[in-house]
Amino acid sequence: MSDEAVRRVVHEVITEILPAVPADRIPGGAHLRDLGADSIDRVEIIMALRERLGVDAPLAGFSDLPDIDHLVAYLCEVTA
Repeated sequence: MSDEAVRRVVHEVITEILPAVPADRIPGGAHLRDLGADSIDRVEIIMALRERLGVDAPLAGFSDLPDIDHLVAYLCEVTA
């Protein structure tokens, strides 16, 4: 998948789980915590992304990603 397509899915999932965050207000340099996601929200976001993108990567692979840009890059890598 392209970077743009993955980014669009990431924004959709984040706004579904964090409805107070508008999709156009998700900066690439922000961590999910910066958007107001608690630990449960973050797991829900990652699980939804894995399901929606058909990713079988372990949850541990997502734990060290510092921001949305790195999350998108990682998802692009594991969906290639």
